[in-house]
Amino acid sequence: MSTARRRVAATAVMLTGSLLLASCGDSDSGSSDGKTLRLWHYEGPDSAMGQAWTEAIKEFEAQHPGVKVKFEEKGFEQIQKTAPMVLNSSDAPDIMEYNKGNATAGQLSKQGLLTDLTAEATARGWDKKLSAGVRTTSVYDTNGVMGSGKWYGVPNYAEYTMVFYNKDLFAKHKIAEPKSFDELTAAMDKFVAAGVTPLANAGAEYMAQQYLYQLALTKADRSWVDAYELYKGETDFHDAAWTYGATTFADWVKKGYIGKTSTSTKAEDAGVSFIQGRAPILFSGSWWYGRFQAEAEFDWGTFLWPGSDLTLGSGGNLWVVPKNAKNKDLAYDFIDITMSKKIQNLLGNKGGVPVAADASAITDPKSKTLIGNFNTLSQRDGLAFYPDWPVTGFYDVLVAETQKLMTGSTEPDDYLTALQEAYDKGAPKR
Repeated sequence: MSTARRRVAATAVMLTGSLLLASCGDSDSGSSDGKTLRLWHYEGPDSAMGQAWTEAIKEFEAQHPGVKVKFEEKGFEQIQKTAPMVLNSSDAPDIMEYNKGNATAGQLSKQGLLTDLTAEATARGWDKKLSAGVRTTSVYDTNGVMGSGKWYGVPNYAEYTMVFYNKDLFAKHKIAEPKSFDELTAAMDKFVAAGVTPLANAGAEYMAQQYLYQLALTKADRSWVDAYELYKGETDFHDAAWTYGATTFADWVKKGYIGKTSTSTKAEDAGVSFIQGRAPILFSGSWWYGRFQAEAEFDWGTFLWPGSDLTLGSGGNLWVVPKNAKNKDLAYDFIDITMSKKIQNLLGNKGGVPVAADASAITDPKSKTLIGNFNTLSQRDGLAFYPDWPVTGFYDVLVAETQKLMTGSTEPDDYLTALQEAYDKGAPKR
């Protein structure tokens, strides 16, 4: 869940496009009386972010007597696809969660649909609370490329991918926790031999392409990532890293590590298969952490992808203030509250990755592990963003082409050629 990150909550709470547009036509949607803050986000109520932001709404209303927050729960896909139209109208919310990256927030900033938050970020100290790696996705230049320029969004959490594994299933099959890449593949071989498909997967959404990108990252370095994501160099999809990622992913499907039946499944399906104890391994993001804590009834753990200094991750999705927002000062105040110690500490203890929490205030053991692994990644500059970020529309290309790779209707070389053509068509001319 964009991700990238194509959140699990996005699937769970997705609304139809007609409902989203209908909500924009509410009679009070354009209120500018200073008494209503219209807020959109797509995090599930049980997620770490959802719980933290519910508390932030209470805190905001307590600090602003007479002001009410009109929260509208939206679906990730609908916000993603209709944002340019909605934000270019008088029905824009005052504040909304939006996906970070060149193809999303970068595009909106380039189109002049977002408010420049630079002055507020400086005055309120948001710039001091975010590390350099997390801050990358907050700023965009005049071409909508992240990493430099003006502030157009503020994340109050971070995210990264990891291997979730079912300790009970591993114990049942007498398989030790993998400590290396070779041990990971050996473990998957044992599960396949026992008739168990090791990896939960979602070919119809972000998960499959993220497996492939992670495999490529095992053969990549920071300059490779910067060339691909930030256009600081040439990107060759037939290089050693991309070739390894595509050929290994296709091989994993053939070996049964990834089920061919998962070609049409979505992230929610993959997550549920792990929660229900059917899939021993799921490689995905920290956005699942809180839900797994709440719903999984077995012993589970996590570890960083073995044999790689890089993994998918970044600052979290952004709070953005639309250019046409009616109550911008209230929006800035709400962002400030989500960055407060109280909300940050709550987010951390609910399974999120806070950006400004007190380490001593995080008491949950699993949350300590989550945050500790993130700190490890940050210290080695290991956040490699997400594969669909570089160019607009690349997410849909990755989904479609990776599905073909899973079904065997395309070969790795042709897959990489298709990605190269789409990337070159959308990337800014250098």
